[in-house]
Amino acid sequence: MAVLTGARSLPLSMVAAVTAAGGHAAIIGQPRAGLLAAVEMGADLSRVAVIPDPGADPVEVAAVLLDGLDLVVLDLGGRSVPGARARAVTARARQKGCTLLVTGGDWSGAQVRLDATVSGYEVVGAGEAGPVPGCGRIGRVRLVTRARGRIPGLPRVAAVGG
Repeated sequence: MAVLTGARSLPLSMVAAVTAAGGHAAIIGQPRAGLLAAVEMGADLSRVAVIPDPGADPVEVAAVLLDGLDLVVLDLGGRSVPGARARAVTARARQKGCTLLVTGGDWSGAQVRLDATVSGYEVVGAGEAGPVPGCGRIGRVRLVTRARGRIPGLPRVAAVGG
């Protein structure tokens, strides 16, 4: 269980990695999720459930989906989840073998907090002489990712990317 902040491409890349490997994922509470970006990162959309509006209780929707999926990305829409409820849902995720990634809010007692910031772009199709303002398209986004916290049994990570 991890709380993610910053660049939206980090959770999308995780969805891409899970589904490309044959797993199943859900994206909850993100009506503007960049599914095209996920596909370009290798996601198999036939293995992704998208619940853009989970209603009044997105945590309950996520708790139900933990049963059959490998990854659940939950946007809290600015909400905070109290400790007791967070512990119960985290325990359920652990029991079911599902990874829960939380964005857009606070999850009390999260073991890991990840922050991704864009450090640069690679532009393709912009001309032979190099990037031309207003021409080409973003072919790759470079992120710097920082992790805080610790999951027992896993090494601590300081920063990756560049």
